Amino acid sequence: MKIKYLLAFFVILTFAFNSMAQTTETKQPNPADVSSIDAIMRAVYDVISGDAGQKRDWDRFRTLFHRDARLIPSGKNPQTGVVSANAFTPEEFIKRSEPYMLKEGFFEREIARRSEIYGNIAQIFSTYASFHKADDKKPFVRGINSFQLLNDGKRWWIMTIYWQGETQEIPIPKKYLKSKKG
Repeated sequence: MKIKYLLAFFVILTFAFNSMAQTTETKQPNPADVSSIDAIMRAVYDVISGDAGQKRDWDRFRTLFHRDARLIPSGKNPQTGVVSANAFTPEEFIKRSEPYMLKEGFFEREIARRSEIYGNIAQIFSTYASFHKADDKKPFVRGINSFQLLNDGKRWWIMTIYWQGETQEIPIPKKYLKSKKG
């Protein structure tokens, strides 16, 4: 009798996992977006950039990230002086950032890159400048995005983007304003 219940449980569990897999599948990436480090870096900056009112291609954004990926802003709270970081899934990032991007317009450009690569992993320090409009000359903020990438033998995946904006207290060092590939 117990075997029947156990068998029924596994059958139901199998169907549940299969139906979950079918409903959570994401769009396939454009191979041109994930074929190299340069490609995935261009794609992530491209997909988050756009004018006020312009919807982003969040399906494309999702295809760049590993299923366990995190986006982690860090910085100092101006009221308390406490330095902290908050980790978000790509979905949580979309939910939090989309209203701002739609309202204000947001263009982020890579201005320098330093890369270290070992085997199937890469650590990229990508210095960025952020603008409200594509033709703005002066950024409203600059900082460094620290990307951790994984190549699974077929493509590159973003595992984390961990960033900190530049402040008067912590200006971007000159060495991070010039590109250097590893």
